[in-house]
Amino acid sequence: MVLPIHDVNPTRRTPVVTYALILVNVVVFLLSPVALHVLGSSSAAQACRQIAFFDRYAAEPRELLTNRQEPLAANGRVGTKDGQVGCVVQSPPPFDKVPFLSVLTAMFLYGGWLHLLGNMLFLYVFGNNVEDRLGRLKFLLFYVFCGYAATYGYSLFSQTSTQPLVGASGAIAGVLGAYLVLYPRAKVWSLLSFFFFLPVRLPAWLVLGSWFVLQYLYFRGAGVADGGGVAYGAHVVGFVLGALLVWRLRNSGRRRELQPRWGPYAAR
Repeated sequence: MVLPIHDVNPTRRTPVVTYALILVNVVVFLLSPVALHVLGSSSAAQACRQIAFFDRYAAEPRELLTNRQEPLAANGRVGTKDGQVGCVVQSPPPFDKVPFLSVLTAMFLYGGWLHLLGNMLFLYVFGNNVEDRLGRLKFLLFYVFCGYAATYGYSLFSQTSTQPLVGASGAIAGVLGAYLVLYPRAKVWSLLSFFFFLPVRLPAWLVLGSWFVLQYLYFRGAGVADGGGVAYGAHVVGFVLGALLVWRLRNSGRRRELQPRWGPYAAR
């Protein structure tokens, strides 16, 4: 596995949107029931609140494709049935949910610290340059659009699934696809996990190309990895879409080397 930690690709301006997205993702996670569960509060009541939270704010493929809220949802309370303790499911649900908007809220939810930190690392390393090339507003729209397209694209592969989808992986995959097209030869410092996390400097096409191939292979094996709950199909859709959306920009905006010349107006 190749883990990128820094790229050698300076920007012309501060990536305000990238930093803001990272901040909002972290703050929302800290305020969610998931953070409390991970930090040590692992009671049955806490687990049920987490399930109810995802039922309300996460995206579900069947809801997205039918544009209808599921008739059953957890209400966050703990109950007992036939001597077994579990979460109480209520019909109709104790909340009104708009499936289309759940894609947006789901982009700021995470199943744990590793999920959050992994996504934010990739956004931090690669998002600043894509934002620099597109501009702040266009980058934000690009990010959200890739997130929506990736989520709906994945839903087409899992049309009957009611498993909650959380995280901005689809949107960030779009950023990775755009970076590969715009800066394929940029150098990226990465850690090679199979060599005891040896730091090496690799070209972006190798780092991101190998990442995409790995996601595609996982996706071909299963839409959602067993045990990990990773929607690899969303990664594939987001990456391809991000690459296509910036394809026309691949040869524009490149820095021109200044040619020295004699006289008082020499470039400097």
